[in-house]
Amino acid sequence: MSASTSLSFFSSSLFLSSSHNKIPKLTSLSATKPQYPLKSLSISCQVATLPIFSFTGEKIGETYLDLKAAPSETARAVVHRGIITDLQNKRRGTASTLTRGEVRGGGRKPYPQKKTGRARRGSMRSPLRPGGGVIFGPKPRDWSIKINKKEKRLAMSTALSSAASESESVICVEEFGDKFEKPKTKEFIEAMKRWGLDPKEKVMFLMMDVSDNVGLSSRNIGTLRILTPRTLNLFDILNSDKLVLTPDTVDYLNGRYGVDFEGETDEDDDQDETEG
Repeated sequence: MSASTSLSFFSSSLFLSSSHNKIPKLTSLSATKPQYPLKSLSISCQVATLPIFSFTGEKIGETYLDLKAAPSETARAVVHRGIITDLQNKRRGTASTLTRGEVRGGGRKPYPQKKTGRARRGSMRSPLRPGGGVIFGPKPRDWSIKINKKEKRLAMSTALSSAASESESVICVEEFGDKFEKPKTKEFIEAMKRWGLDPKEKVMFLMMDVSDNVGLSSRNIGTLRILTPRTLNLFDILNSDKLVLTPDTVDYLNGRYGVDFEGETDEDDDQDETEG
């Protein structure tokens, strides 16, 4: 199998440019119905071949990602709606200010109406005075917006397909949780270099289970993110330069975001509760 290059988020060839079919102009009137080009609305399948590296950095095999992807005409809109929903639903909406009617004090007229040569003041809590109320300030509100579960899943799979279509943007490494006998950041950085990863780049590891030694060895690397299927999100996928998967993770992604998947899982509800 060869890596598909029709989707490309990291190079922005997909989301920065969109091709729209133009309706042909009718040069003459005829009784026949004009034939307009039809747009494909079907969800395509993107297959990408990923190399599998051992803990020592040697290539030991290949695997593939077979994920759903939105059509090129709507891919950018789907991913954009997904990322905006995730970011906006994280807003707590607790910002609050006091109006002049809610500020404490100000019941007494500060000085007489006349004979002072000053402006007429009825209260010291006017928005024009220091310590007064706030005009059109923020009040607690609910920022959350709704997105369909199928649309959210399609946005995630489209972003993953786009990343996988780029050569060397996504790699697969064998399970290395038992390779670290004790927490050691230096050993983790050396392993990244053996896999062809730059510690200065933004790298995201997606693992089914993160051992304590792996988590402690990687937490001091500021550009590194280690996620599990429960914490997988669009922002970290799009914000990463490289994605690192494990064989179990590849099977999980093919099963959850593949073409054959239909329906809902308990993880959808868990992710919704976490974001809420």
